[in-house]
Amino acid sequence: MDATFLEKLDRIVCALERLAPAPAIPASLESHDAFLWQGASASLRGVEKVQGVNLSLLRGIDRQARLVLENTRHFAAGRSGNNVMLWGARGMGKSSLVKACFAEANRAHPHALVLIEIQRDDLSTLPRLLDMLRAQPRRCIVFCDDLSFETQDADYKSLKSVLDGGIMGRPENVLFYATSNRRHLMPRDMMENESGSAINPQEAVEEKVSLSDRFGLWIGVHGCNQETYLAIVDGYAADRRLDIPRESLHRHALEWAMERGGRSGRVAAQFIDHLSATLA
Repeated sequence: MDATFLEKLDRIVCALERLAPAPAIPASLESHDAFLWQGASASLRGVEKVQGVNLSLLRGIDRQARLVLENTRHFAAGRSGNNVMLWGARGMGKSSLVKACFAEANRAHPHALVLIEIQRDDLSTLPRLLDMLRAQPRRCIVFCDDLSFETQDADYKSLKSVLDGGIMGRPENVLFYATSNRRHLMPRDMMENESGSAINPQEAVEEKVSLSDRFGLWIGVHGCNQETYLAIVDGYAADRRLDIPRESLHRHALEWAMERGGRSGRVAAQFIDHLSATLA
């Protein structure tokens, strides 16, 4: 072989090495308690600090918090647990609840759990992630925020198989937590179209709805009334130690909610951020 050919071959090898994906997973998940799954490179990126709020600040969802926390604590203690779906009103703390329960369970059982966030667009790579986690000693919660499916989207079928089917099944050390604004994860017109064009309309609808059945805990989170909204505001204000009379705090909080056309935990948090900056 001449030198020119060897030089070209060396350049090709170097280019292929640059294009090769990063190592799929750390040898151990001990480096962090939370990771982001990057489906394109099939790799995990460590998260130094999970952004969230304390569980005590999540008001108006006491029953939902109790169910999720109990399930998460059982899993952290080495017992069995259920996949969890939180669906319902926007801004009422669904994703915050998942992260808060994860933090509480890890406080009771230090470093027992790993939280791994997966984006909706990376769900097709979920089987690969689960295969990697199967061999890990730590218990993992795979979390997908704002999960939903659109017309002609077939990813829900692969998710159904991963959650509750297939020969290998879901790894015993993995649970799947998700949040969604939709009760059945599908747009209503998609389900209606399937029903109208199918030979057996009920079977077509059942096919779409059955994904929800894969979640042992399927928990609705609903909008809050004025009393709950103000209780959330009071909790945030006390946590920030804001020096403002309660009557004035409530008046400004209601004005803020009116301008935004609704009451929710997210609206309350945004109001407190604004008020904190104003008072500072």
